[in-house]
Amino acid sequence: MTGFLRRHWLLLILLAAGVTLRVLTWLAYQPALLYIDTFRYLSNLDQLRPTDLNPLGYTVVLKGLLGLGGFGFVAAVQHLVGLLIALAVYRLVLRYTTRTWLAALATAPLLLDAYQLQIEENIMSEVWFQALLMGALWALLAKGAPNWRRAALAGVLIAAAVLTRTIGITLVVPFALYLIMAGGAWRTRAGWKRIGIRGLAGLLGVVIPLVAYSGYFASQAGRWGLTGAQSNVLYGRTAAIADCSQLPSGDAGLLIFCPPEPMDDRLGIDYYTHFRYGNPDWPFVPLPDGRTKEQLANEFAWTVIGNQPFTFAGAILEDFAKNFSPLKITFPNDVPVERWQFQTVYPFHDIGAESVQVYNGTTLARDGVLPGVDLELASFLRNYQLHGGYTWGPLLAIASLAGLLGALGVGRARRSGLRSAAFLATGSGLILLLGSAAFEFSWRYQLPALLLLPLGGALGAAAMFGLAKRDPGSGGRRPNMADYPDEVDDGAVAGFSARYGDGRLTPIVVVIAAYNEAKGIGAVLRNMPTHCGDLPVSTLVVVDGATDNTAEIAAENGAYVCVAPSNRGQGGALRLGYHLAAQYGAEYIVTTDADGQYDNAEMPMLVKPLLDGTADFVTGSRRLGTGQYDSKVRWLGVRVFAVLATILTNRKITDTSFGFRAMKAELATSVTLREPQYQSSELLLGVMAQGARVLEVPMTMHLRNNGQSKKGRSLKYGANYARVMTGTWLREYVLRGGKRKQRAARAERLAAATNARETA
Repeated sequence: MTGFLRRHWLLLILLAAGVTLRVLTWLAYQPALLYIDTFRYLSNLDQLRPTDLNPLGYTVVLKGLLGLGGFGFVAAVQHLVGLLIALAVYRLVLRYTTRTWLAALATAPLLLDAYQLQIEENIMSEVWFQALLMGALWALLAKGAPNWRRAALAGVLIAAAVLTRTIGITLVVPFALYLIMAGGAWRTRAGWKRIGIRGLAGLLGVVIPLVAYSGYFASQAGRWGLTGAQSNVLYGRTAAIADCSQLPSGDAGLLIFCPPEPMDDRLGIDYYTHFRYGNPDWPFVPLPDGRTKEQLANEFAWTVIGNQPFTFAGAILEDFAKNFSPLKITFPNDVPVERWQFQTVYPFHDIGAESVQVYNGTTLARDGVLPGVDLELASFLRNYQLHGGYTWGPLLAIASLAGLLGALGVGRARRSGLRSAAFLATGSGLILLLGSAAFEFSWRYQLPALLLLPLGGALGAAAMFGLAKRDPGSGGRRPNMADYPDEVDDGAVAGFSARYGDGRLTPIVVVIAAYNEAKGIGAVLRNMPTHCGDLPVSTLVVVDGATDNTAEIAAENGAYVCVAPSNRGQGGALRLGYHLAAQYGAEYIVTTDADGQYDNAEMPMLVKPLLDGTADFVTGSRRLGTGQYDSKVRWLGVRVFAVLATILTNRKITDTSFGFRAMKAELATSVTLREPQYQSSELLLGVMAQGARVLEVPMTMHLRNNGQSKKGRSLKYGANYARVMTGTWLREYVLRGGKRKQRAARAERLAAATNARETA
């Protein structure tokens, strides 16, 4: 418990502050804050009309929540969702870096920003939109490069976000680009096949729900669509900037739609959208040519855009830039910032005649109370908000820059597996801000960026400054890897293919995982046999995100070199080596270490049972041969784990962690390998569970020829090694029927031997 508190102290402080602020907000405004949009949602709870201004996503959520409680209950749930989103951001960043302070800083805007607190207290869709964005990011980023299932799930979540707030449609662009970029798969022909599969799955995940919803829309509106807001939104944006002198003089219909106010006296986009176009009686003159109000509004908007493209683009960019202003102010003709600030009196928004009575009747019906404010708490929250309790715009700009630079590969990001993740988060945040600015600027529309831009900035910074998770000895247990190939695998294979082309390796390939082994790997490679029996031997060094010149030294000593863009641990590097060797023609794979602990001269004896056809997997044993130990704990651990493996598999095993092994290539690539660090027992138990013929042979093990072990402290390593061994046994023997596979394999071999004798 003390270790947990010490490790996560900054998050716990921020979380305590976030919880406190939310409790105060919930108590200050009872039963909740109701905005203009709230009444639109409420008026559609029963009919669920898809043709209203707002899509049905939040309406459906609100209908379900109000079935369980009143507005106070809904606000409490929304505050809880806000906290959960922040925790999800923290956990996601820690998937990629051990720097808890960096992950905690990424959560600070969500936990502490007063505008976030205020919107959660409102009966509005924003926090649910953020939750769907977080779900899509988690599906795509939590386990390396996405497979087609995770891409499809992310697509469905993006579709749900669109049906909650239509601006979510802009996310399709960074989503599609990420599916192309993830893992560097685009660099190889095989990679494009994976891109095609996951891209199609992601596309269907987005399209199918939206087409189904649009069909429901068409059944009531007579046309396909997602919301009834399309015409008035575009009209409002263009009416604010239209130069009426550039409209076709002979088109009376378009001239009717041009605002009568001079350019310098134009009103805001919100006014033209909701109060002029939204007025059912406007325009107050008959429309010519039989064209409808919607048709003329669309023609007017596109004519203005065609005649004034630079003015239109400049207005959007100007509104986009406002998001990074250091002060939260009301810009001329924009939505007043006061709408999103805590007030010391309950805010009754203008929703038509007798607004106060409507508010009173609505909260009485749902919660049995009149809308009210606790003056003391509201005053505290307002002072907090107005005196720095919000995310400073330039900080969002810095986070955006960090995310973009990380995505572009600046600094150490060039070889980092975080580049596409940083792009996805940062690109999504920026395109949402830009898409919102295409309509109008409002501080409300900045809120999704409080989730996305700090997250992208944290990932970009981790990539640029080498803060990604490092070797096992640096502390902390790594999360299990995704199935091969993940994002790191794709990037490494692409780099290897670019360097060596489509040539083939020798039938026997020695795979060495190396992280910062520049001092010792040269001697290991110089002593490598060139042949085993009649078969030539080549060596493949997988450089596991090293920060020294291991790769250069390995190449100088004749090895093939594959560079993984980030450090994952020996298990990740070896798994990558197995698949790469098999892809390039290896029939047999040998593993050894880069630190000189094993005697390469013993390799022919290790490989001989494979070549003779008497074994599928051969592992050395220091207990059958000779071994040196760097501690008494390690001497004891080798024996304890051998006993444990013997009990679990019902087969005599003397050494589970000997790194000098030989196996058939198809066997190495068929075993499930997800452990980045404690991988030796996972491989051994995995091949035994498949019924492979496993043989132990006496071998020699020396102490390291240089440096220190990367296995960390012996007791901690032993505990994790036991966890992996028992976990692999449960997965392979209990859940996947390993004993049944063993019996089937023995029966098959016995039948084959019997047939051979009868034939002879």
